[in-house]
Amino acid sequence: MEPLHYRSAAELISDLKNGELTSVDVTQAFLNRIRQCNDTINAVVTLDEEKALDKALDKAREADAVRARGETLGALHGLPLTLKDTWEVAGMACTAGAPALKDYIPTKHADVVQRLEDAGAIILGKTNVPIYATDLQSYNKLFGVTNNPHNLTHTPGGSSGGAAAALAAGMTPLEVGSDLAGSIRTPAHFCGVFGHKPSRALVSFRGHIPGPPGTESRPDLAEGGPLARSAKDLELLLNVIAGPAERERNSWQLAMAPATIHSLEQTRVGLWLKDPLCPIDDELLNGYQQLGRVLESNGALVAEARHQLLNLEHILPAYFNLLGSLLSTSMKPAQRRQMMWISRLERWLHLFGPVTAFIGEYGRGVNQPVHQWMAWSEMREKMRAEITTLFDEFDVLLTPITPTTAIRHDHSNPVFKRQITVAGQPRAYMDQFCWIALATLLGLPATSVPIGRTADGLPFNVQVIGAPGMDLTTIRFAELLEASGLAGFQQPPDLSH
Repeated sequence: MEPLHYRSAAELISDLKNGELTSVDVTQAFLNRIRQCNDTINAVVTLDEEKALDKALDKAREADAVRARGETLGALHGLPLTLKDTWEVAGMACTAGAPALKDYIPTKHADVVQRLEDAGAIILGKTNVPIYATDLQSYNKLFGVTNNPHNLTHTPGGSSGGAAAALAAGMTPLEVGSDLAGSIRTPAHFCGVFGHKPSRALVSFRGHIPGPPGTESRPDLAEGGPLARSAKDLELLLNVIAGPAERERNSWQLAMAPATIHSLEQTRVGLWLKDPLCPIDDELLNGYQQLGRVLESNGALVAEARHQLLNLEHILPAYFNLLGSLLSTSMKPAQRRQMMWISRLERWLHLFGPVTAFIGEYGRGVNQPVHQWMAWSEMREKMRAEITTLFDEFDVLLTPITPTTAIRHDHSNPVFKRQITVAGQPRAYMDQFCWIALATLLGLPATSVPIGRTADGLPFNVQVIGAPGMDLTTIRFAELLEASGLAGFQQPPDLSH
C-alpha cells in the first residue's frame, strides 16, 4: 500500500470522512515526513518552532472533535498542507525569501488562506521561494537552496519551487502557488507534479507578496493556483480557492464553466510544439509528439494548431514589455538604467552570448511612460479576443513549458549572463520564459501535466492551454490523461537517508 504521505488529497479526505483516519494521524504523518527528508530537500522553511507544531496538532484535534459531533468544516476538513511563502497567514512569518521581511508577521490572512481555513484545512508551514519570487530557481539568503527531489544537483524551479519540491517529496498533499512567469507551471514540470495557472483573476491575489505587505491592488499578469500530485486534487483545490476577493463578494459570485470534454475520444487536441525563436530538447519534443500519436490512436482528433498568435514573434514583445513594466515597480534606479542600456543595445547583445528574442522589450517596458503601457495593454486585449477563434477549432492546446527539464543549480549573477543548454547548444537563461508567455499574456488557463521521464530520470510535463475561463476543461483533460495511464506523478528516489 502506498505510504500515507504519498496518497492523494482526495483519498485522505475520503478516509477522514469515513473515520478510517483522524486528522491527528494525517497531520503527524506529514510532520514526520518533513522531519525525515526536509534536511535533504530544504523545501519547508517555516516549521521549526515547537509552538507552530503544537498549534497544527491542536487544530487537528479540533477538526477530529468537530467531525465526532457530526459536523463538517468544509471540503478540506482536517487536511494539513503547506503554503508558498508569499501568501500571508496571520501569526506566521511571511518573508517572500527577502531578508527585509524576515521579521514580518501578518495579522490578517490572505483571501486564499481564509478560503482554505474556511474549508477546514490546517496550515502546517511555508515553502521556499527565490527572493521576492523573482527567479526560476528557489534560493535566498534567509533559507538557502531548495533541491529537486528527483536529482539534488538540479533546481525544483521557481518561484513555487519549494511548493513543488514538497509535493514531490511527500511533505504535503496540496500547495497553492502563484504564477507570473511560469512560477506554477515550471516547478510542476521540473518536479513531475501537477500545477494549474488559472484564468485571469479567477483566484484573489490580496495578501500575496509581492507587492509590499498590505497591497490591495491586483498585479498585472499574476495568478494564484493549485499544485498537487493528481489532476483530481487540482480540481478539488481550485474549487476551494477560486472566487472573488473578500471585499467584492457582495458584487459577484463565481460560476466556473463546466468541462466540455468527458473522454479522450473525439477530444479536439491542437499541438504547438515548435517555434524557431525557442527550440526545445529533442527528448521533450519526441515525448510530446509521441503523446500526440497515442492520443490520436485513442480516438482524439489531433492536429497541428495553426493560428497567427501561435508564433513567439507575435507573443514575446507584448509579454516582455508588460512583464518589465510590472517588475519595474520594485527596481532601484541603477537597475532601471541597466534595463535601459539592454533595450538600447539589444541588436548587439548577441556578440556577448545567446540572447532571448525580444528581451530588449523587457528593458523598454521597465522605463516606459504610462501612455505606452496603455497601448501595449490594449494590444494584449485585442489578442485575447482574437485567440478565442483557436478554441472554436480545438478543446485544448498542447505546448512545451520550458526548453529543458530541470536545470542544474546556477546562482551566478547577473541573471542575464546565465545560460542553459538546449539540444547541445547554449541558449539564454530567459528562454525559459518563452513557452509560458501565451497563457500568461492572454489570461488563459494552463495546466502543467507530468507525462514522462528523460533517460537521466528527470520528469517532464506538457502544458495544456484552454480558452478563457475554461479551467475545468484543461484540468479534465489532465484527469483523462492520468486515468488512461498517459500522465501521472512518479515518486522520486528514496529520500529517507
